[in-house]
Amino acid sequence: MLRKKYFIAICVVFALLVFSGIYSVYSQTNPHWKIHDLSRPNPPIITPGTFSTQDAVGKAPSDAIILFDGSDLSAWVSSSDGKEAKWNMGDGFFETVKGTGSIQTKQAFGDCQLHIEWAAPVPPKGKGQGRGNSGVYLMSKYEVQVLDCYENTTYADGQTAALYGQYPPLVNACLPPGMWQVYDIVFHAPRFCKDGKLLKPARITVFHNGVLVQDHVELKGPTDWMNKLDYSVHPDKLPIMLQDHSNPVRYRNIWIRELPNPADFANEPKEVYLIPKQKEKYLGDYEINKNHIMNISMENDQLYIRLSKTKWPLYSSSETEFFLKDVDVQVGFDIDKDGTVTSLTFRHGDSKSEAKKI
Repeated sequence: MLRKKYFIAICVVFALLVFSGIYSVYSQTNPHWKIHDLSRPNPPIITPGTFSTQDAVGKAPSDAIILFDGSDLSAWVSSSDGKEAKWNMGDGFFETVKGTGSIQTKQAFGDCQLHIEWAAPVPPKGKGQGRGNSGVYLMSKYEVQVLDCYENTTYADGQTAALYGQYPPLVNACLPPGMWQVYDIVFHAPRFCKDGKLLKPARITVFHNGVLVQDHVELKGPTDWMNKLDYSVHPDKLPIMLQDHSNPVRYRNIWIRELPNPADFANEPKEVYLIPKQKEKYLGDYEINKNHIMNISMENDQLYIRLSKTKWPLYSSSETEFFLKDVDVQVGFDIDKDGTVTSLTFRHGDSKSEAKKI
């Protein structure tokens, strides 16, 4: 028990040292620089965006990634199968379609600033949770509720701009249905130790129509209906998801800015998100020789590789190339013309080993 406590303590200290050592170069309070030091690097120059009106869409900042510009849904896919999003396109907006399921971004994100505009159906129909219901899910797990709460009452932690099931908004800043409303969200993803234990919870700040409604709130875990979920280890980046809740909610002018993350400055490949179905083909045992077997498994949608007695999270840089974080290890999979995985190549520094799937 004592050794376990020491391990956890070392894990926390190591993570904090890595975080501070890498991130401090970019921190506004880096003690390396003197006050008003002219040699201190200046931040990058960008062109700020413009605000939207009810009649016209604003412009995103020059360093933003555009997730929807009014023309198509090419940045989005169905959350269930990764295929083409089935929501309806309108004149500069898209709209949920009952029964088609939620949609998510093709690209994965972690720490970010997200701008998204939405409008509840008009004329309004239903009441409570049945009126203009949808949701914005950071990392596909942490929901900022979308709901028509203009003269519509529901439970506090499920109303417009609530962190669903956890925190009500500070105020109700809703506009009437049919009007365009704005969420500006600043999100910091949770951090985990190598053993999967939570190091730092997710935090989120939300402005609704320019009004602060969630003030750097610490999330208790993934959000859910009538359920308290604990954190479980997941990739540093996951897609943004929009919920199909059977109401025709509209969206427009969606953009995102990625915020600095220590992993962005490390010499590691960039992580690419794969849906669970894409990962299933890698599962199983791989034989280097009769005395050495590597195992690929999956828990909570996260791939793991077992080396001897140690199990490591495996992250994807493409559909066939994977890597370990903080360790100079890459794993490449060979796939035949039928889409079947036949072998893997394990690379550690200058050494390389091949293992056949058994």
